[in-house]
Amino acid sequence: MKPQFWLSAFLLVLLFMPRTVVRADQRYVITSAKDNVHQDTWTLSGENWSVSKRTLHGGKQDGVDLITIDNGVMQIDVIPTRGMNVYEVRSGDIRLGWDSPVDEIVHPALIDLESRGGLGWLEGFNEWMVRCGLEFAGHPGTDEFVTNTGDTATMELTLHGKIGNIPASEVEVVVDSNRPGRIRLRGVVYEKLFNGPKLKLVTELSVVPGESTFRIDDTIENQGGQQQEFQIIYHANFGAPLLGKDAKVHAAVKSVAPMNDHAAGEIDTYATYDEPTTGFAEQVYLVEPSADENGKTIAVLQNANGDRAASMQWTVDQLPYLTLWKNTAATQDGYVTGIEPATGYPFNRKVERQAGRVPKLDAGQSRRFTLDFTLHRNKEDVDAMIQKVKAIQADHQPIVRRTPPAN
Repeated sequence: MKPQFWLSAFLLVLLFMPRTVVRADQRYVITSAKDNVHQDTWTLSGENWSVSKRTLHGGKQDGVDLITIDNGVMQIDVIPTRGMNVYEVRSGDIRLGWDSPVDEIVHPALIDLESRGGLGWLEGFNEWMVRCGLEFAGHPGTDEFVTNTGDTATMELTLHGKIGNIPASEVEVVVDSNRPGRIRLRGVVYEKLFNGPKLKLVTELSVVPGESTFRIDDTIENQGGQQQEFQIIYHANFGAPLLGKDAKVHAAVKSVAPMNDHAAGEIDTYATYDEPTTGFAEQVYLVEPSADENGKTIAVLQNANGDRAASMQWTVDQLPYLTLWKNTAATQDGYVTGIEPATGYPFNRKVERQAGRVPKLDAGQSRRFTLDFTLHRNKEDVDAMIQKVKAIQADHQPIVRRTPPAN
């Protein structure tokens, strides 16, 4: 046969044979300091999902960017202007968030972190999840540092650091081309200064359409030329409707201790909650989580009826410590509890350093942190997740320390 026939036949086979089409992920830039881009309003939608961005106006929220991801069953509000903090998560009658006395989403330009003895961070505190760090986190107070001349000097640390009040420099939405088409909201936040830390935080919150689970996947990088300390606390805050009288937190616990003498008196009931109580003084408990054979641990907050809950899962290699913050004060004063995986506890950095709980990054080194959150809408689902906690706990009885740490 003529060569032309074989060539034609070969081309026909190529034309009709099954093929896998590779499509690039869809990427949409919302904010870029590098490219001088900023979308005041923006919307992207697909089958049963959407992502929208708007700019808030009026009062202390004027100029704040808010991005809402709707995956068909959940709506998640993220605040690029406030370090990519998560303001609220809503799904039917479940809400992750709380009713803070701070009504508006406050622009960081209006926050004075040094006010009230270093407690100015509280002037904008109303999010469901706020990252604390990065150079330092925890209680305000005096710490030491080495100056650019090599001398030792003192500095006044403010409550929970700066990262939650730094606007994101880069924000983008990425939609995966492969099924199930995960939707990713990414942000880049810098905490850098001359003769100081040079830390880069790359955040990602992602969801799959139709699922009741979402993921936070962060990377902290030291962009400086020498070793750098860092701290991070994932300060997740829950109010009604999950929080209420007889609500309970379930966690796999290796040990638990009170943070101070006041909390020590109630340590036997550290895992259960009361109704809003006027004049309640906060109680804080320091937990060392247990983990399964893969290093995974779980914490679950269930409502009083046991038919609604939120769970969070992470690895103890990344976040080896857990703080439980109980603030069951009057509703108008902020009825809330914090479930807070972290690289350490919320003592002042000087105390944490002495206890060996302040990690370091070498020049160019990075650390990754991944947390998975799930909403549970019926008793069977809640019970199943609690059983997973019990399986990690197994027959290991928690060590209950009835006095605060010596430091």
